[in-house]
Amino acid sequence: MGFDVPGWAQRPSPPRRQMIGRYCRVEPLDAGRRAAELHEANSEDVTGEIWTYLPYGPFADLEDYRAWLNAECTGHDPLFHAVIDETGKAGGVAAFLRIDRSNGAIEVGHIAYSPRLQRSRAGTEAIYLMMRRVFEELRYRRCEWKCDALNQPSRAAAERLGFTYEGSFRQAAVYKGRNRDTAWYSVVDQEWPALRAAFESWLEPSNFDAGGRQQLSLSTMTRAALPGRAPAR
Repeated sequence: MGFDVPGWAQRPSPPRRQMIGRYCRVEPLDAGRRAAELHEANSEDVTGEIWTYLPYGPFADLEDYRAWLNAECTGHDPLFHAVIDETGKAGGVAAFLRIDRSNGAIEVGHIAYSPRLQRSRAGTEAIYLMMRRVFEELRYRRCEWKCDALNQPSRAAAERLGFTYEGSFRQAAVYKGRNRDTAWYSVVDQEWPALRAAFESWLEPSNFDAGGRQQLSLSTMTRAALPGRAPAR
């Protein structure tokens, strides 16, 4: 039998309230305010790779993108957020979704980062802030990350961020006329204190040189934080 979870009660829904970090701000998506900024940032991806493994996009123009934001990104689940970098402009989006309040499980997904946010401190900190809300403010037990099993950049990102691979669901979905096997990853609440320490050490300004290059990688830190974590196969 599973271990006891004393005093367990249904968890609250994520609030529509911004999360503020050192390098970024993560705010509930306001399509009217941020659509143009996001579309401009996304346009820097001239190959359209942002949209390869997402079930939507690319978008023909700003109005097409704005219409999609207004139609699909204003609800409570998924709850979309814009990631605002140090320039004060939105460079990408991420969402809370599949919000299971009864069991304390939630997914971080719909991540679409423009080139300016990819491989940046702001982009990493945004996910840290969302995970901190999940585990510390909302007291959920489980945070999930899912992606197309062929999406190697997303799978590498999950492991870098400290998520543990749990397996793949075969033929889980069809999108854009293609099959999707879905790879599942998670972090659970007992792991969060060690991962939080790893994130905060990595995000310290002293971990970066004058050119912004990291001294110690986040992957190294999260592996040390969870030494028993099995690598994906």
